[in-house]
Amino acid sequence: MSKYTLSCLLLSALFLAACTGTRNLPEGELLYTGATIKVESKTTPKKERKALKTALTPLLRPKPNSSILGLKPKLFFYNLAGEPKKDKGFRYWLRTKVGEPPVLYSKVDLEYNKKVLQNYAENSGYFNTTAVADSTRKGKKATATYTLDPKRQYKIRTVKFPDDSSAVSIAVRKTQRRTLLKKDQAYNLDIIKLERERIDVRLKEKGFYYFNEDYLLIQVDSTVADHQVDLIMKVKKEIPALAQNQYEINKIIVYPNYKLAKDSIVNDPKATVQYNDFTIIDKNNLFKPRIFDRTLYFKKGDLYNRTNHNLSLNRLVNLGTFKFVKNQFKVADTTGNFLDAYYYLTPLPKKSIRLELLAKTNSANYTGTELNLNWSNRNLFKGAEQLTISAFGGLEVQVSGQNNGFNVYRFGTEANLIWPRIISPFKFHSASGYVPKTKATLGYEFQNRTKLYSLQTFKGSFGYLWKENERKEHLFNLTEITYASPQNVTALYQSQIDSLPSLGKVIEKQLIFGPTYSYTYTNTMEKRKKNTFYYNGKIDLSGNITGLATGANIKDGNTKKIFDVPFSQFIKIENEFRHYLKLSEDSQIASRLIVGAGFAYGNSDQMPFIKQFFNGGTNSIRAFRARSIGPGTFDGSKTTNTFLPDQSGDVKLEFSTEYRAKIYGLVKGAVFLDAGNIWLLKDDPDKPGGKFSKDFLNELAVGVGAGLRFDFSFLVLRTDLAFPIRKPYLADGNRWVLDKVSFGNGSWRNENLVFNLAIGYPF
Repeated sequence: MSKYTLSCLLLSALFLAACTGTRNLPEGELLYTGATIKVESKTTPKKERKALKTALTPLLRPKPNSSILGLKPKLFFYNLAGEPKKDKGFRYWLRTKVGEPPVLYSKVDLEYNKKVLQNYAENSGYFNTTAVADSTRKGKKATATYTLDPKRQYKIRTVKFPDDSSAVSIAVRKTQRRTLLKKDQAYNLDIIKLERERIDVRLKEKGFYYFNEDYLLIQVDSTVADHQVDLIMKVKKEIPALAQNQYEINKIIVYPNYKLAKDSIVNDPKATVQYNDFTIIDKNNLFKPRIFDRTLYFKKGDLYNRTNHNLSLNRLVNLGTFKFVKNQFKVADTTGNFLDAYYYLTPLPKKSIRLELLAKTNSANYTGTELNLNWSNRNLFKGAEQLTISAFGGLEVQVSGQNNGFNVYRFGTEANLIWPRIISPFKFHSASGYVPKTKATLGYEFQNRTKLYSLQTFKGSFGYLWKENERKEHLFNLTEITYASPQNVTALYQSQIDSLPSLGKVIEKQLIFGPTYSYTYTNTMEKRKKNTFYYNGKIDLSGNITGLATGANIKDGNTKKIFDVPFSQFIKIENEFRHYLKLSEDSQIASRLIVGAGFAYGNSDQMPFIKQFFNGGTNSIRAFRARSIGPGTFDGSKTTNTFLPDQSGDVKLEFSTEYRAKIYGLVKGAVFLDAGNIWLLKDDPDKPGGKFSKDFLNELAVGVGAGLRFDFSFLVLRTDLAFPIRKPYLADGNRWVLDKVSFGNGSWRNENLVFNLAIGYPF
């Protein structure tokens, strides 16, 4: 054995010894390395014993030091750092953030853990369970062993609901159909608690405002049969009188100018306005009374229910006008069972100004900064209308790619006015906690692409936003208008148009107008679910009615213009579906599928450039430069030696999947695979191979890669390094290039490795 090999073995042995964590233990202490639970029973089936053991394991305290393959790296770094002299610096960071102190056996309470396990087993129907706790010492380490003997599990024989004639008992009895307690189901104390909560929730929907789940008693009779129980539900005798009554809404009083700092409740008749069922006390006349009639669900005479209670509060918050929303119900000073509802609303400042400095990336692989100045009026016409006027300016550069040096400068302004209602001749009702809104937008942007051209864009839209619930959202624009006009086209860009005429489409004047609709469904906010989804579907229609009315047909030379600009006529549909598979608290598999198509007709023979599809870049197929893929088998990189023109198409198919996992602290990692392409619906002589055909699957670009995500909570900085494994522009049969991957070859790296720097996750 060589000296080098011997030295390596000795160093490895020392490292392994250090990772065990016993070297720096206090005198007389042992390192706690975990516990074993044994479930031994002659009367309990093996399947039940296994399930019980799985449920019991997380209950043990304390948790031993984390380990990997028997090693304890966090404990190693804790010991390596030693005792820091200051509460800062590298040593302090290494010990407190990277390291982990030893879990000492002296902190283990065997008797307490034994009782916890025993109680859980008995609460799960294993009555008269016995438990024994013991420990084993080996060197400077100690482990614990807990042995349980659960008896045969008790099952539910019958469930009896209250049978007396009181109003509250009758209401409880009416909930029986949806009970969580089923015959022949195993006895479980947690299910019993959930049943009480369920009944309480249901009674709150039926006017029992003062009822509480603690007023329900569920008695257990285990003497009725062999390992069976009867559950007898009762309303406690000492229940308060208020909790026995159903209540209707009487007065609804709103204080829309309530101040937390001082008593702002006044009883001045001059400040009081009666509007339908509402009493509005607003001495400063800040809000029109009708806004509360639209926002609050309760009306005089309604039976109290918790759903309308919460929806009303949600809608008040959703108006975006109030800083604090407080609600109170009091028994009315009148005959009968009535509640007066009080709403105390603290407004936000009516006007505000905000300056923002943003870091951003876009689909064209450009990274840059943007400065935004926003002025807001949150109550423009005293109906909680929100007017926002913003001015912005920014610079975007391409970190890597052929367009490096062709920077983009942008500035512009935008005005948005949002009404907290649907402005329409038709009646619209939304029974959700989100206020339906009408939105009007006007905007102007000037974009200068250095060395190429400038583009002025005017935009306007008018439409509606509404949410059915937190999962489903709709956006319908009655009309969305875009007018784009080029300026300052350079000789460089004009020379490229001469050799590739399709580049001229980018700088054509464009007039696009028509309705758009978008629907979004998501349940990704439900963190406990293993599988979550996101779906967004869009349809974009432009010039359809105008084209039909004027008989526009570009094929017959009958092109129609508005303000001397041919208007675009097309139909565009796009669907995006995402799936998130949660593997653990710190890891998941995220996947995305995008399918879209646009069809130009009538007054247009091609989709307008700004409405076409693109592929490649930081949020797309990351192994290819931004907007460089396709269409089809066309290779756009050979069209110019100066810059890489954006390749666009009428049809898009894209798929991505990536494994995401936490590496340490704020650092997360991912490995991913992206695939897709774009195609044209019509032949283009300048882009051979670009037309969509039945062989489209054989024309997909595929790339793989890995990256880091630095999650700073206020932003996520993402770095991805990717390379292609399938190039659609190569000859058929030679498109897979996995066998040509050569990380050690400089020319291969220069041609194939693509580095992406972006803000946020790709999806």
